[in-house]
Amino acid sequence: MASDSDRVGQLQTQTRDLKHAIGGLGDLFPGSLVEYFRKCGNANCHCAKKTSKGHPGFIVTREVRGKTSTKTVPSHAVERVRTATEEYKRFRQLSHELIEASAELGELQLRETGAEEDVKKNRTRRRVRG
Repeated sequence: MASDSDRVGQLQTQTRDLKHAIGGLGDLFPGSLVEYFRKCGNANCHCAKKTSKGHPGFIVTREVRGKTSTKTVPSHAVERVRTATEEYKRFRQLSHELIEASAELGELQLRETGAEEDVKKNRTRRRVRG
């Protein structure tokens, strides 16, 4: 088992690498890209056949001020939006890993300095006047 000082070194390297990875991310778009199919209603169109899914299209959804926002994505922008939504998911994962590693690193550094464990709040007795 690694000592605390070894683990501190590992965590410092990990947090540095995670920060570097976050800095290398491309454009971010918080949301989900969804492909959908629709039928146009033209009786002579290929989409009118029962075996056809319909005309493909893409929408992107995301939360804005507590409400779901949905926008149609033009076909020329689908790949750019797909890349940006994937980068955002990667950003969230890297951020989570950085927070976890930083918290563990902080705990170990506190232990090295001899900090005491947390004391529960409101554990003192009050005097009752009688």
